[in-house]
Amino acid sequence: MQFSLLEAQGPIWEGQAKEVILPTEEGEMSVLDFHQPFSIKLVKGLLKSASQKIQIQEGLAVMKSNKLNVFVERAG
Repeated sequence: MQFSLLEAQGPIWEGQAKEVILPTEEGEMSVLDFHQPFSIKLVKGLLKSASQKIQIQEGLAVMKSNKLNVFVERAG
């Protein structure tokens, strides 16, 4: 899937990903290729993919047409 990790200042990372693990209110959520469309609020935790591990404060993830856009505020 196409994966974009973004913050207010601009992109952190963009590229292909096979799996992205998101921190949600219900626990960790694994997103794979061709996941059903969704939008979900992210909570403080570790966002993980094969190429990225980033501690976030909060965010929003949107999956549509095999594209995952994740908007985050980094934990600092």
